[in-house]
This record gives sequence, C-alpha cells and structure tokens, in this order.
Amino acid sequence: MITVKIKKKNNEIKQILFMGHALFADYGKDIVCAGASSILITTVNAILKYDKDALKYTMKKEVLLEILKEDKIVNLLITNMIDLLQELSKDYPKNIIIREDEDDE
Repeated sequence: MITVKIKKKNNEIKQILFMGHALFADYGKDIVCAGASSILITTVNAILKYDKDALKYTMKKEVLLEILKEDKIVNLLITNMIDLLQELSKDYPKNIIIREDEDDE
C-alpha cells in the first residue's frame, strides 16, 4: 500500500512523505503506482518551474517533499496534488491511503 503522510504546522502543509508500493499489480504494470507517481512528479516539476526555491525533495526508498515557501501558487499546486491523490484513494482504498498530522508547535 502507498502511504502518503501530510505534516501540517499551524494549518499549513510543511512536509509530504510518500512510502510503499500500491501492490495493485506487478512492478512496472501497477496503474495505482503510475497514477500516484504521475501526480507527484507533475506537481514537483510545476512548483520547481515556478520557483526552484519553494520546494525541497529527496528520493530514496521514500519520497519526502518539504515545502519551503508558502504562496498562493505553491499552495494551489500542493492542494491540487492532495485532491488528486484523495480521488485516487477513493477508487483504490486498498492500495493508497492519505494521512494528515497536525503539529501546533
């Protein structure tokens, strides 16, 4: 299962962590992984094209996005990404889950 963990602080998204594999089909043939990957990559590319300093990401076994700048366009792109992932999780609830964690410190 793909797990997407959204970490918020003061109701603003600060980090998004992508972990796991959807296990819908074999590697290379998994439409859920392909969909989630496309959503992620398109969003990251759009944000970096808009402002290369707005986002930091690391890709190892997991993908970690760190939102470094808050503005209307970055927030819109991140919100759109989360909306698309939530739609995907509605269609494939056994293969992708989204969790939000609020940190009020």
